[in-house]
Amino acid sequence: MTFAVAGDLAGVRRFVRDRALAAGLATPRVEMLTLAVSELVSNTVEHSGGGGLVRVWAEAGAVVCEVLDQRPPGSRPTAFGGTAMPAADAIRGRGLAIVERVCDAVSLEVEGTSTLVRLRMAC
Repeated sequence: MTFAVAGDLAGVRRFVRDRALAAGLATPRVEMLTLAVSELVSNTVEHSGGGGLVRVWAEAGAVVCEVLDQRPPGSRPTAFGGTAMPAADAIRGRGLAIVERVCDAVSLEVEGTSTLVRLRMAC
């Protein structure tokens, strides 16, 4: 299933929550996955002009979720891998650190101006 991102963050959250529950993910883990996707989609809306896709499916004892966006030409892609948590008094910058901490696996694929982030949560 795919959900088009166009500033409807509440709709994306419902979409992810419903699909993850239907796939058998336990409720506390559904909430963590929903939080992670919400952080990614917020970045997509802010940094890519609002366009993107979210896909969710079950495979081999896990729920997989992808967030695909198109960056403006010349912009830098998202970077993952040991993202430090900002200081407690920082106003921004926690989103990617949260994603890395709540998901079992996070991967990133960049091709041209497309960025695909894949999240995996074990059931």
